[in-house]
Amino acid sequence: MSPTFLIIHLVIAISIILIGIIALKLNAAVSMVIAALYLGVATGLPLLDTIDAASSGFGNMMAGIGLPIGFGIMLGQLLSDSGGAQVIADKIMAIFPENKAMWAVSLAGFVLSIPVFFDVTFVILIPIGITIAAKINMKMAYVTGFLTIGATTAHCVVPPTPNPLAAADIFGFDLGIMLGVGLVVGFITVICSNLVFSWIHHRFNIWNEEKDVNHSSTVTDELLARRNATQMVEKAPPFLLALLPIIIPIVCILLGTVGNALFDEAPVWSQFFGNKLIAMLLGTLGAYLVSVKYIGRDKLEDSVGEGLKAAGVVLLITGAGGAFASVIAKAGVGDGIVSKLSTGTSSTLGVMCLGFLIGMIFRVAQGSGTVAGMTSMTIMASVAPAVGIHPVWIALACLSGGNSIGHVNDSGFWVATNMSGLTVTGGLKTYTLGSFISAIFIFAQALIGAFLIPIPM
Repeated sequence: MSPTFLIIHLVIAISIILIGIIALKLNAAVSMVIAALYLGVATGLPLLDTIDAASSGFGNMMAGIGLPIGFGIMLGQLLSDSGGAQVIADKIMAIFPENKAMWAVSLAGFVLSIPVFFDVTFVILIPIGITIAAKINMKMAYVTGFLTIGATTAHCVVPPTPNPLAAADIFGFDLGIMLGVGLVVGFITVICSNLVFSWIHHRFNIWNEEKDVNHSSTVTDELLARRNATQMVEKAPPFLLALLPIIIPIVCILLGTVGNALFDEAPVWSQFFGNKLIAMLLGTLGAYLVSVKYIGRDKLEDSVGEGLKAAGVVLLITGAGGAFASVIAKAGVGDGIVSKLSTGTSSTLGVMCLGFLIGMIFRVAQGSGTVAGMTSMTIMASVAPAVGIHPVWIALACLSGGNSIGHVNDSGFWVATNMSGLTVTGGLKTYTLGSFISAIFIFAQALIGAFLIPIPM
């Protein structure tokens, strides 16, 4: 089949996913599998071969990252329920002087969102931000915007959150590369995005206290009261102990990367500890050990069970993405896309922009950053081998597009808006603007990396 028709069928398959999610209210995983079946049959694959490709794609994806994602979610939930996440947040806040406190809020959001979901991070930190804003007479715009930038950036590019954790498997590169690049790109993004966010609000005076703040909301008062009560009656682990579950998997992953870099054949110890399954298992065991004293042995299972409610959805979407990717590869769609792009620099630029654009379309259309990033990476994985750059840059382009424009169809938008006591317009000027600015900086750094920073394959 000609490249043009392959691309047309891919566009139709993407449309099937969007229609299924938006119009028919199907789960994203169901929509992706239906689209995969359509794409296989429409491009000439036999029906049974298409089904086999989808099934094997799902299985291979789950074999690679199913358990690590589940362990990561358990780790984050235990860290939150034990009070460890709150301790980390308070410690980071204490380091900064009061007039720079919003930067501390953003940095705390970045650190906590490495193991913890965005909405949990936001609920933990927003009362601190509200308290500080009242003390220094700062607008809520800066509290919500800075916190959104910190938390969404880490969730977008730093493992072990699901999408960046999946990126290494989808594109087939070392997870340590994703971790190292994600941390550097993420930190630069937070600093630059906060500066631009502040400049936009100051330069154009877009904040309207009357229209952008929900003056009838009592949520912020309730959050402050709950935080004060929690601080009075609950014990929590000390700071270094609270950090342990985060540090363990990071160190393990880096050991694996160092072993690969220093030896022609990585020694068994570096392969063992650098394996993402082992790294996340050890981090989760660390979270259990830290949490048992503060949650209680009887409540540990309840805490983990609460976290795994979210894990089921994430794992199903991730596996369905693997099914879709397998059919795309089998149908030769990636080769069709590459043949339509010119070679050399133009091909690199085209692939990067395409990955960002697909992620952004999905984010705007259906809201979920997980679905948007996963779908974009799934499609672009079949293209990556034909472009002469390290796939981590393509992964970042896809992830940044999936993080780009969160608005009223995004659950994170409503968490940020309601917890901050803002109106819809206030949410658009903070959460939406902040996440979009951070996405642009991630994408810009991905482009710079693709053209100027060679990383060994």
